[in-house]
Amino acid sequence: MSSNTLPYSTKTFTTITPTFLHDPSFRYVISHILFTKNVKSEFMACSTGKFLALLMFCGLTYLMLTHASPIHSITNHVSSVVSSEVGDKSIINGSFGFKRLLRKPPRLPPRLITREVNSTNKSIAKSNKKSKWTSRRKSVRKAFIHAWSGYKNYAMGYDELMPLSRRGVNGLGGLGATVVDALDSAMIMKLHDVVFEAGSWIEKHLPERILRKGQVNLFETTIRVVGGLLSAYHLSNSNPTYKGPTPSVYLETAKKLADRLLTAFTSSPTAIPFSDVVLHDHTAHAAPDGLSSTSEASTLQLEFNYLSFLTGEQKYSVEAMKVLEHMKILPKVEGLVPIYISPSSGEFSGANIRLGSRGDSYYEYLIKVWLQQRQSNLTYLHDMYVEAMKGVKHLLVKKSKPNGLVFVGELPYGVDGGFSPKMDHLVCFLPGTLALGATKGITKAKAMEEDLLTFEDLENLKLAEDLAKTCFEMYAVTSTGLAPEIAYFNSEGYSEEGLDGGNKTSEYIHDIVIKHADRHNLLRPETVESLFILYRITEDSKYREWGWSIFKAFEKYTKVDSCGYSSLDDVTMLPPRRRDKMETFFLGETLKYLYLLFSESNLIPLTEFVFNTEAHPIPIIAEK
Repeated sequence: MSSNTLPYSTKTFTTITPTFLHDPSFRYVISHILFTKNVKSEFMACSTGKFLALLMFCGLTYLMLTHASPIHSITNHVSSVVSSEVGDKSIINGSFGFKRLLRKPPRLPPRLITREVNSTNKSIAKSNKKSKWTSRRKSVRKAFIHAWSGYKNYAMGYDELMPLSRRGVNGLGGLGATVVDALDSAMIMKLHDVVFEAGSWIEKHLPERILRKGQVNLFETTIRVVGGLLSAYHLSNSNPTYKGPTPSVYLETAKKLADRLLTAFTSSPTAIPFSDVVLHDHTAHAAPDGLSSTSEASTLQLEFNYLSFLTGEQKYSVEAMKVLEHMKILPKVEGLVPIYISPSSGEFSGANIRLGSRGDSYYEYLIKVWLQQRQSNLTYLHDMYVEAMKGVKHLLVKKSKPNGLVFVGELPYGVDGGFSPKMDHLVCFLPGTLALGATKGITKAKAMEEDLLTFEDLENLKLAEDLAKTCFEMYAVTSTGLAPEIAYFNSEGYSEEGLDGGNKTSEYIHDIVIKHADRHNLLRPETVESLFILYRITEDSKYREWGWSIFKAFEKYTKVDSCGYSSLDDVTMLPPRRRDKMETFFLGETLKYLYLLFSESNLIPLTEFVFNTEAHPIPIIAEK
């Protein structure tokens, strides 16, 4: 049979289908099929068509008289409830089929399309997730208020609070270090009363103290006080709603202090500054052993560069950058440097290589100063950083036994001496620095999308994540959930038993060794700093969860109900003994990084700021 003699055609379906879908009653179907002109002309064109039409008519008539309406099948559970009252009576009256057909079907409630349901569920989940982290951020804010209140009530104007004794102590030169360290944290957390209290104290007391105080450490004073003042200047200038002094007070005070600190540079016979300055008489001198820490001499540049940028006076930047320019030409071991340097000779002293105390922030500032000054073409800093990270991976990175935690050890006697599987908590700055060096502050996803990551960048990012896990496990392995100051790792050539962290449920109880002298916790920030940076870059929420676990442990074991937070003597004991000291960096760094970890990524974005080694955000200097 040719297509011309078929009893139906595509044309027939285009006529019937749209209306049928909107009014699927049998009465309409019959009338439409039998009496539509087009159907009659084509459908009755052959005897086969006439026969099929008659057969269809009979079949549909039978269905009307003997079966319920299609609506019955859709709402079967409803009709079963009412059948005894309505259905049986209709059938007895012989009107069931016709009455149901003459009645229009009820309008069913609209059904959500699957993707609309999914979208709604995702919105709810996103809202719940945001609410959770908002709540946790508020918990950190509350902790900051508790810490500040204890300091204000019992130690205002002193460098640090002794929370158990409820008194203040000056261990950093008497410049009120906690006040300045805490100020930009309060600004970020929008604690206007704290900003007013700290800012007012700075305006009234700090300039006079700078003039009359005695010896201060160049490094500690620069990172905490100069850095804190410059950060406060920028943040208050950006948000004029803050109470307290005008922003210029912070800048002028920073300049006044930096002018005295410059003596450490100008008094030295080499590019390496002396370690200590006497403020009231504008003098400087070396430490008793005649040496400066490599990290201390090379961790001044972010602050002095930014001060020069703000004031237009290049003397600050020039003196600070001489240090790095000089270190560039000194001999190194695969980019790694000893932890001491002599301001008298300008040479490194000894062979001890480590990324813990006295070595750490040298490597941190190589990449951060380059990021701050990217428009200045300081490529030698980036080159020094790249070479150093290659050296770290080749000479210092090992894996623990039995479970393979990645850690960074030390070379206490240089590259020709033995390897020590010792890792300070201070080394936990490195995961964040590696991640920052890999993506330059943008997210990993964006960097991958724009094809910005080299193989070496990806390798460094992987190392960053592995080291961050190790740093977190240094917390999780202890009875308190807080990390010791120093850990050792069972590894090839080294094994100790009976010195675990106390948490027998930890998978890594046999990997991490904590010696008795190293079991204290000083409320340090390095691990949460790296968690913050890694969360911003990888967007992996596990870093937030790890940070929350650490915060809860701080709350449980270090909080002094009457007054602030206290360092601990032994994190492996329950309950832990307290040390009666709240370091300035707990307010200036630890709580700040936790707050930012639980905040949105547009709060102090990593593409616009670099954090100095005391967690004071310094703006990246844009090209003029």
